[in-house]
Amino acid sequence: MKTVTLVELTAFEKIVPLASGYLCGYARLDAQVDAGYEFRIYDGPVTLDRDAVLADLVAQDSDVYGFSCYVWNMGLVRWLLAELLARRPDARCILGGPQVMSHAHEYAPDRLPNVVVCNGEGEKTFQRYLRELLNDEPDLSAVPGISFWRDDELVTTERPERIKDLTEIPSPYTSGIYEPGKYTFAILETNRGCPYNCGFCFWGAATNAKVNRFETERVLDDITWMSETGCVTIFLADANWGMAPRDVEFTRHMLACRERTGFPMVISMNAAKNKPDRVAEITKLLVQGGMLTSQPISLQTMDSGVLKLIDRSNIRAETYTALQRTLREQNISSYIEMIWPLPGETVASFREGITALARARADTILVYPQMLLHNTPIYENRERYGIRLRRVDDVVAEADIVVGTRWVTEDDYHEGSALYYAVHALYSLRGLYYLANHLDRSGRISFGDLYAEAARYFAGRVADSPICRFIDESVHGLGNYYLLNGGRLAHMTLHAERDHFTRLLTDFVRTQPFWADPDARAMFELDLLARPYIYRETPAMPDYPFTELDVRPRDDGFEVSAPELVGSLLSELDMGGRTVDGPLLLRHPVRHKLPYLRHRTLDDNISYCQGMTLHLREMLPEWTLAATLSETLRR
Repeated sequence: MKTVTLVELTAFEKIVPLASGYLCGYARLDAQVDAGYEFRIYDGPVTLDRDAVLADLVAQDSDVYGFSCYVWNMGLVRWLLAELLARRPDARCILGGPQVMSHAHEYAPDRLPNVVVCNGEGEKTFQRYLRELLNDEPDLSAVPGISFWRDDELVTTERPERIKDLTEIPSPYTSGIYEPGKYTFAILETNRGCPYNCGFCFWGAATNAKVNRFETERVLDDITWMSETGCVTIFLADANWGMAPRDVEFTRHMLACRERTGFPMVISMNAAKNKPDRVAEITKLLVQGGMLTSQPISLQTMDSGVLKLIDRSNIRAETYTALQRTLREQNISSYIEMIWPLPGETVASFREGITALARARADTILVYPQMLLHNTPIYENRERYGIRLRRVDDVVAEADIVVGTRWVTEDDYHEGSALYYAVHALYSLRGLYYLANHLDRSGRISFGDLYAEAARYFAGRVADSPICRFIDESVHGLGNYYLLNGGRLAHMTLHAERDHFTRLLTDFVRTQPFWADPDARAMFELDLLARPYIYRETPAMPDYPFTELDVRPRDDGFEVSAPELVGSLLSELDMGGRTVDGPLLLRHPVRHKLPYLRHRTLDDNISYCQGMTLHLREMLPEWTLAATLSETLRR
């Protein structure tokens, strides 16, 4: 009997190797394959020691190795493939996944005939590949959907049709492929495909905009298995959760399972683009059930011309603003996801988009770098768009970041990236939240222009400011590629370098023309008081000479007497329109905050901070009328 080892190197620890589970289950439906092979799955995070991984794979002594290839593990897979073949030159290797499909000329090395690349959906191809290898003289040209070298020529076979009836694929959960209790992070797929064809995304491009679904009972059974085996988190891998009415049923089933077993505890999802009412209903259910505390809203850009250029104009912008408004009214945290720089975007349009989002009162604004992913429409049109790239310095990954387009020079790219760090520090982390709202509403300077001014100021303080130095290194060193980069800035500005950040902000605002306005000074003082604490700690009076606000520390917070304009702004932004007719009480509640964990690594703490930036309402202070609170306490 031959042996096959499926290798899945995941982005995080203890994540179910779903692709390997599908491949194994489907391959064994063929009687010849099932009788002819022993199947093994080797999985683990990309952070594993690569020499140890290599030793484990060599020790498997398998006839066939199948690698799942993604942008985050491709550097490691390249190295493992070369080293494995050096030690096992007779082994057969098949590579699959969005990073390698249609790119055999890059990933099937040195014209080796025993390395093949799968060019599409993997189940049918993998099954036929294994069956062919059982022959004494395998003919790889009979295997659909692969590329391989033969007689110094790269041969590519015709792809098989996608699996329309997904019930053909056995559930790796309920068919016994996974060991119960081994994984804490499960992936639930209820359909395959995406009806959209967004230029930066592989999903729609790979599936021809057709969505095929798993049967309802199978999905319900998978959810039950995940719950009963203690999976803490379920990642909903559908491109558009909430697109189908049955997604509400699935959500209710997850809640029922949680009620019965205690699991899952957390749900992560990609929300449907044009179904705000259904998404809001699902989000409300998950929040009430304690499984979701923040909702992602994937905008990518606010520019209509860019949306048209990247084939995203059929996703209605008003659906996002409606969802944002609904979530805010229900006091549910959300975060807007943007990409910089997409084709057609300029520094000016990006800045205007930031202003529009701030005016719409987005909770948190996240901006991801544009990675040029293989097999996406933007990749296919990279010359037309003038795409220029830099590769992230990471031996594990193979990430190419777009640092220039026809509309953006590399200097522009740096400017836009620096703008985002200013937005993160001053808007999302509330460094200058009230002041920015006041200046924008009074017509002095827009949100985007204020943050651009701050970014330029920070660039001039690199030599003497650890925060500015971190921002500068992140901008020029592609630091925004790393998931925890925003969490590190939050850790610095809201904790480790909090006093320094106060001084940095003070120095910046004092250079600006608006500083002559006493109302602007009052708003700045409000920001200093209200800047959130990301860890559980005792709030302290900022080291600043308050001149516009009367601030009196109390055991339960700060009592603040403020000018009428300040009260009006607070009423609208944070107090539901309630009339402010006296002193206010500002408190920084603990909620679900953790203390700084001194017994854990800095990265562990920064990971916590990254999570907190996505759950803004867990950090925000509370404003109440001091007289009302005192009366309540007396009762």
